[in-house]
Amino acid sequence: MDAYEVRGRLDVIEEEEAADEDAFVMVQDSPDVFCGDCGVLTVRGAAAHVSHALVTLAAGAQQMKDQLSKSRSKLSEKIIEMENFASNLEEIFITVEENFGRQEQNLEQHYNEVLQTLSQRNEARAAALDEQKNDKLERLYGQLLRCGQTLDASKELIESAQEVHRRRDKRAFLQAVMPIMKRVEQFAREEVDLKLGASLDFDVPTTDLSDVRQMMESINVLPAPSAPVMNPQIANSATETSLHVCWSLFSDDTVEFYELYWRLISDDCTMETPQEVCQLKVKETHCTVSDLLPNAQYELWVTATNTTGISPASERAVYMTVPSPPVIKARQCVSSLDAALIRWDSGNTNPVESYTLEFQEASADGESTATESIVAIPSCECLVQLQSWKRYIIHIRAVNIGGPSDRSPPLHISTTGTFFHLLEDTAHPSLSLSADGLTMFYLDEDLPISHMTFSDNTFNRCVAVLGDLVPIRGQYYWEMEVDESAEFRVGVAYEDTQRNSYLGGNNTSWCMRHILTPSRHKYEFLHNGWTPDIRITVQPLRIGVFLDYGRGILSFYNAALRQHLYTFSCQFLHYVHPCFALDNPGALTLCTGLTAPPYVAQP
Repeated sequence: MDAYEVRGRLDVIEEEEAADEDAFVMVQDSPDVFCGDCGVLTVRGAAAHVSHALVTLAAGAQQMKDQLSKSRSKLSEKIIEMENFASNLEEIFITVEENFGRQEQNLEQHYNEVLQTLSQRNEARAAALDEQKNDKLERLYGQLLRCGQTLDASKELIESAQEVHRRRDKRAFLQAVMPIMKRVEQFAREEVDLKLGASLDFDVPTTDLSDVRQMMESINVLPAPSAPVMNPQIANSATETSLHVCWSLFSDDTVEFYELYWRLISDDCTMETPQEVCQLKVKETHCTVSDLLPNAQYELWVTATNTTGISPASERAVYMTVPSPPVIKARQCVSSLDAALIRWDSGNTNPVESYTLEFQEASADGESTATESIVAIPSCECLVQLQSWKRYIIHIRAVNIGGPSDRSPPLHISTTGTFFHLLEDTAHPSLSLSADGLTMFYLDEDLPISHMTFSDNTFNRCVAVLGDLVPIRGQYYWEMEVDESAEFRVGVAYEDTQRNSYLGGNNTSWCMRHILTPSRHKYEFLHNGWTPDIRITVQPLRIGVFLDYGRGILSFYNAALRQHLYTFSCQFLHYVHPCFALDNPGALTLCTGLTAPPYVAQP
């Protein structure tokens, strides 16, 4: 029976009481009075009820009806309260379901993007919520069940009261009404628990989601950058010790900073461990890396970083620092009236791509003149055509992909005559050369053969040495100063002249020979072992040699007397080198940088 049915029964009882009130007839049988204190029927004058309030049966019945009405009103109020409470419970059921649904939907909404990571945690939290829900529903259901039981008890009590009320026999009514009254009063006095047995709120289980929060915050925000692209090295973008590195990034990427990494690439097989990796944090898409080695290869790569994460590393690029300046080998540089042959050392451990020769005329007034350049020189020497009777300042630069090096220290070259040095690597072991490379000495003490070191390029029979000329077919002039007692050979020879033969004794050399005899100074002009019969009366101590490729002549002069001694007429098939030899201990000094005197043109 629900609350509405109980209320209907009470209304019926009220109507029946009103209809039967006038028809009520008190029965006159004993007992004839009603004890209001005890609530029982008794006879008038009964000793047990002497001091009690006794009323007639009609008055007692009316009194009890009034009390029953009051109790019924209280019961009706209780029923209304329980009705409201039951309705509230039904709403709570719905609210609990809705709250749970919203909470579950909220969990699904917030964790959908990271479901794989949160699956175990989400299941645990959902299970905890489900337990809370079941607990709440069980408590509420228990309360609802108790309400139903109370309503059923009320229904039963009302039906019993209604049944008593319908009795026509007053005596029987009065005998039955007291227990009913007591039950109603007892029921009315009972406190009904109208407090909710469960909270409407859910206690969401706490879980450490700090690691997941970062993932949640990154959803639909910035993606991690793509791998940057290293740009090829730009020409002239490096120095000896620094590199200017550039890279690119896709336009849609957002980057907070970059990290550039680099390491030296070494071909040194003795280095067993890889080179140390260095790194630098930068904001822009370019950076200058310093404190590097000259003319060295470096491997570089870069990563990009934003709030979401770090990009993959770019592909690795190879950059090169600029070479160190070359070192000009002044002792091996030669010049003539029309050209100069410049030689230098690279100045770098690793090979370079090419060299650039820069030259400018040295002005007498100190003003700078225009600089000319010869580029893409593959080796460490260069033949440069110059104007006669000038002085030049020459610099060399080494070039690689990074750009040109700084200038080498300057070399001053003059085209006022023939300038060259003796080639030490061709000298016989018994010969010693001066520091300036212009004087040769043959000492009195002969070295034992076992102490001599020969090579394929050194003379091993004739105590000789070659000089170096500019390899162009022009005119050359030089002089030698000789000791009075020295036996010598001076002239020219092909580069491949036999090293185990005497100068002038083969067809690859032409020379003037001095032989000291007991009676006189003898002079021979040898080629292929043959000499004309020439007599020189005045011993020349300063000998001039004039070589003219165009006219095919090689002439010898007594420079002190301006006297012509002899001229070879021949067509040189190859370039020739000046050659010098001492047949006995002595010294010979080379004089270069001289202008050919006018008289040498007419042999």
